[in-house]
Amino acid sequence: MKEQENSQLSTVNSPFTKRNPISEKSFAFALRVVKMSKFLQSNKKEYVLSKQVLRSGTAIGALVREAEHAQSKADFINKMSIALKEANETDYWIELLYQSGEITLESYQSIKPDIQELLKLLVSIVKTSRERSAL
Repeated sequence: MKEQENSQLSTVNSPFTKRNPISEKSFAFALRVVKMSKFLQSNKKEYVLSKQVLRSGTAIGALVREAEHAQSKADFINKMSIALKEANETDYWIELLYQSGEITLESYQSIKPDIQELLKLLVSIVKTSRERSAL
């Protein structure tokens, strides 16, 4: 029942929306962060760091979604730049969660490549967008 509800709520696989890779990856990452935060709060009783990673980790996708309907090229670049900053902050919180022993090496090695990929994509998008807007 829960899987059915989740699939109905997800727009990532919806036949009515066509998403680009950064939208899909940032949404999927946000889902992972939500689950990780729930785990940290319920099983580890860790509330401060889990809320920080939840806030920054879900903000990435929200900013990418906002950028899809930017009012101008400058607005698009601004929103993607802020998404990049949030991704960098999320990387910090993940590192801190691992180094402090709140998440296992296995969990860290599972989620670290995802945030690294988002960072690379966002750096590329921001850089390319800035270069094209300078033309």
